[in-house]
Amino acid sequence: MTISEAQQQVDTWIKTKGVRYFTELTNLGILMEEVGELSRLLVRTYGEQSFKESDKGKELADEMGDVLWVLLCLANQTGVDLTSALQKNFEKKNTRDSDRHLDNEKLR
Repeated sequence: MTISEAQQQVDTWIKTKGVRYFTELTNLGILMEEVGELSRLLVRTYGEQSFKESDKGKELADEMGDVLWVLLCLANQTGVDLTSALQKNFEKKNTRDSDRHLDNEKLR
């Protein structure tokens, strides 16, 4: 599935099963919640914190999928073509950051 197809499928689901989009600000709050859940799981999986009972059964892929879903919703609501946005981001990184990381002693 392409990013564009994902945006379209989310839009179709929202309009047929979800009734309507939440407002942009509500979706921003939901995105922050989902990023927090992903962060919590990453910290417990790769960091020093131990798992709590409430963390059991959670999967990174599912949490990342939740983040992506809400980001796709926000893109649809605000008229952002994420394929184009990602392409422009690559261009920016290839121009601005082409040598930045290669010259970073901390990464060696």
